[in-house]
Formats: sequence, C-alpha cells, structure tokens
Amino acid sequence: MTSPNSGGEREKLVSKLPAPLRQALKVRAAQLNTDVQDAVTAGIEAWRACQEPLPSVDTAGAESFGTYLPEGLYDDFKSDCRTRGVSYIQGLAQAVALWIADNPAGDLDTTRRLVVCNQKGGVGKTAVSAGIAEGLAEAGHRVLLVDYDPQGHLSHQLGLRAVPAGQESLVTHMLHRDDAKQSLLDLSVVIEGERFGGRLRVLPAAFDAFLLDSGLTVFRGPRHAALERALVSVEEHFDVIVVDSPPSLGLAMDAALVYGRQRDGEKPNRSGLIIPVEAEDTSAQAYGMLISQVDSLVRDYDLTVEQLGLVVNKYDSRRGYIATSSLEKWKALGTPPVLAVISDRKEQREAVRLQKPLLDYAPECEQAHGMRQITRGLAV
Repeated sequence: MTSPNSGGEREKLVSKLPAPLRQALKVRAAQLNTDVQDAVTAGIEAWRACQEPLPSVDTAGAESFGTYLPEGLYDDFKSDCRTRGVSYIQGLAQAVALWIADNPAGDLDTTRRLVVCNQKGGVGKTAVSAGIAEGLAEAGHRVLLVDYDPQGHLSHQLGLRAVPAGQESLVTHMLHRDDAKQSLLDLSVVIEGERFGGRLRVLPAAFDAFLLDSGLTVFRGPRHAALERALVSVEEHFDVIVVDSPPSLGLAMDAALVYGRQRDGEKPNRSGLIIPVEAEDTSAQAYGMLISQVDSLVRDYDLTVEQLGLVVNKYDSRRGYIATSSLEKWKALGTPPVLAVISDRKEQREAVRLQKPLLDYAPECEQAHGMRQITRGLAV
C-alpha cells in the first residue's frame, strides 16, 4: 500500500474506536490503497481544520485502537480536544468518520448480510434461512449461516449440537468479549456436502441466548450494535452472512435488524431483511407488527433497513380460498416483492428428520428449486 506521509518520525496513538467504525476504516483504507495510519493522520488533520461543529459519534463499547501519527500531531490533537470540550475517544471517532465521509470508494463491496425474520413462529424461518444459505454456497459463495434462535432448530436440523449454557458462543462475543478465547470462525462448523464444497459454515445456537434480551438490557455497550460488534470480526471470510432470527420482537431482534441495515457506501438491495410468511390472515398481522418495529428502529437510529423480499412458505392451494386469496394479497404488495412461493412438500420434513441439508438430500425437488429461485431474486 502507498504511504504518502511515511516520512519523518512517528509516535504511537493509543485510544479506542467503536468496532463498526474501526472495520469501516480498515475496509475503506484497503479500497483506496492507503495505510490506516495515513488515513487516521488525514482524518485528524481534517478534524482540526474543520470549523463547523461535527455530529457526535456513539462510542459506547469502543475498543482499544492503536496506530502511528507524525511526531507532535497527537499532542496537538489532544490539545484541540480539550479546547472543544470533547474526549480524546470522541475526537478520534469524529476524525475517522470525517475521513471516511471525505474519501468515498464508490460502491462498497462489503459482505452481504441477510436477516431472515418474522416474530410469528412456525412460518419456516429456519427452513428458508438454511435453503438460502445452501443455495448460495452451491452457487460458489462463501456463506456463514448463523443460528441466532435460542431454540436451536437450525442447528438440530443440520445435525449440530447447540452450545451448552456457560460455554463460549456467539452470545459470549456479543456480551462478554473479554472472556472469549476462540474466534467465531473457530466456533463455526463446516457443513459437508459435495454441492457446497466446504463453502457453507454454521454458527450453532447457544442456550445462553435464551437470556440474551435480559443480558442486552444491562449491557454497557451499544445494545443495538451488539450482533454487528461480534460478527464483523468474521466478515472478511465470507461473501454472505445469513441470520436465522428468533421469533420475537425483543432487544436481540433489534440487534439483528440493525445488523441487516444498509451501511454507508453499500449498494442498495444488497443487505436487508427476508421475511417468510404464510398464505393466511394471522401471518399478515404478524408482518404488520414486524414492520412497525423496523420503522421505529429506522427513526430512532436514522438507519436504512431494506426489505429485500417476502417468501410465501408452506403454500398449499388445496387449503382453498384463504390460501389462494392471501397469496394474491402478498403478491399485490409489489414492494417488497415475493421472491418465491415454497410449496408444502414432504422433502423438507424428510431432510429435517434425517438431519441433512435440503439441497443435499433432495437437490431436484420442488422446494430446492424454490430456494434457488430466492437466491436468483436476490441477484447475488
């Protein structure tokens, strides 16, 4: 990488940055072929020169960050922070955010994040999550499938054991990172299958996730960013991360929705929500509740959270007028689009009983082709 400011003596800067901001800095510097230390230097110099008040950056839960600055700049920066009445951590976060904003990299090609969600139980979130992940891996993408539901149905259906209470898991990395001894990549499990070629990994469920909402209530960091704070560490290893969400509208679900937001510089319709529904009336009511929660988060945190599409799951026209008319209503929404209609067939239940991936057990069945239709609709 180039290092335009590498001449002269440098001194160590030791401070803190929020994990998402640190990751954004690392990615943008790589895209622009720039050393991180030079990006931080340019950001601090721009921050010192800026006469207008800068927006505050949420630094709750910030973690240790170090780099090198030209000799004397760190002392000047700290003096300016005292003059402006901001902490060194806040000043550094503003400087990094300013550099990222001033140095766009065009369309940001980050890891796609697909959050499969609906607080209504029984709509087939797990089947849709697994089917999408399997279809993407089959197509050549590196995929991490996250079992974020404490019930652990996804893990069980793929023959994996949920992490016992008290053992290291995704929950540990969300709430107690200092206690983590392994990386999340090491905690994930490769799903065997010739069609997947080692590209599909699963992060198993954890029984501790039953207490995740209460843990987030007393969490000292930014609760809404807790899932991103954990998963950002493995994003570089995957093209797509698929999250099988819990059937709830609690704080854990908020963290999943925030994780699926459109990040700064990210292409539209790249990351977002996939919502399994059924062709019946109570599913429509549950969808309305979910969208109400999404709208509240969007307003509270000034986010863009896109609904990438609906999946009408377990459809059976033999159920009569309720099923057929409900399907037409889902299609009539237009936005979000119906990505696929997955018929209620025996192959999915058989695959679950045998604890095998659907696309490996019955790759040519109607349901398997439906899952591939979803991935095509996502234009991965």
